[in-house]
Amino acid sequence: MLVGVPKEIKKMENRVGLVPASGRELVHHGHKVLVERNAGAGIGITDKAYEKAGARIAKGAAEVFRKADMIVKVKEPQAPEIQMLRKGQVLFTYLHLAADKEQTLGLMKSKSVAIAYETVTDARGGLPLLAPMSEVAGRMAVQAGAHCLEKAQGGSGVLLGGVPGVPAAKVIIIGGGVVGTNAARMAMGLEAAVTVIDKSLSRLYALDLQFGAKLNTRYSTVDAIEELVVGADLVVGAVLVPGAAAPKLVTRKMIKRMRPGSVLVDVAIDQGGCFETSKPTTHDAPTYVVDGVVHYCVANMPGGVARTSTFALNNATLPFVLALAGKGWRKALSDDVHLRRGLNVCDGQVAYPAVAEALGLKHRPVEQVLKH
Repeated sequence: MLVGVPKEIKKMENRVGLVPASGRELVHHGHKVLVERNAGAGIGITDKAYEKAGARIAKGAAEVFRKADMIVKVKEPQAPEIQMLRKGQVLFTYLHLAADKEQTLGLMKSKSVAIAYETVTDARGGLPLLAPMSEVAGRMAVQAGAHCLEKAQGGSGVLLGGVPGVPAAKVIIIGGGVVGTNAARMAMGLEAAVTVIDKSLSRLYALDLQFGAKLNTRYSTVDAIEELVVGADLVVGAVLVPGAAAPKLVTRKMIKRMRPGSVLVDVAIDQGGCFETSKPTTHDAPTYVVDGVVHYCVANMPGGVARTSTFALNNATLPFVLALAGKGWRKALSDDVHLRRGLNVCDGQVAYPAVAEALGLKHRPVEQVLKH
């Protein structure tokens, strides 16, 4: 199979779908790799490094999309890229379709085979291709939140860990999954007062065992969220419903009651956000203020540490890329129920139920898709 790697064109996005080591692995297994010129330049990977790994360099994205059997990316395809997709071509990348009807309709029109990193599962019920970026985003959320709390950034002027004789900041993390766990770890490392809210008692129990008395946990109710958010210095939204739009758990009324200069970091913004006042931002303009509260809602947060993120993502995606290239998408999905759950759009139809439900579109079960 010919695997194509275009340069990411989303604003402030420097990650790349395949690193040279991944390209070499594909070549070793008998495949061809075509990489757009300067695709890895943003993270210090040269075209020569790809060529040394056995890949060929394309002059532009058009050549990559025209020749490749499978496109491997990081972020969702932008409008010009969607127009270059063709019937039967495999697209393997993050999609986050539940919050993006325009992209979904574009992929349907292309009749391509769109497989989303974020809905591929594993035997433990986890999301292995989302987890590396969730780890990065969780850690960055606290780093970004601490910076936003500085007075010069519009914050209340609170140091996350305080100092002797002065209280530490109150950090509330909504969601105890991969993002929430990593955010808690970072916030506790900076000696903040941290509370994680989750609706899963088993998850709260696991967090209690992992972190002990340093971490406070609360069962998620509207009452608990309101109580804790209103008194918080920093709130991290770490909620995920796989493939679906994030629920709005923090209302405008709650935000109005927060102390001016408090900070909200919405890691769920890729799925629409879990704060009622959330709207996507970019790394070059990451924040805005609503009712005196600073909102950090960068939609591709791990892109801020693009090199670390790229290598972490490649470690997770490579086995699936090899399976898709080696078997073809239909057999690869038939053989692996977990990869099969990654299929979101195929031949003009939505194959992932949560996406169809969120966007009001018809759903065709993936099992039926594979039969044709």
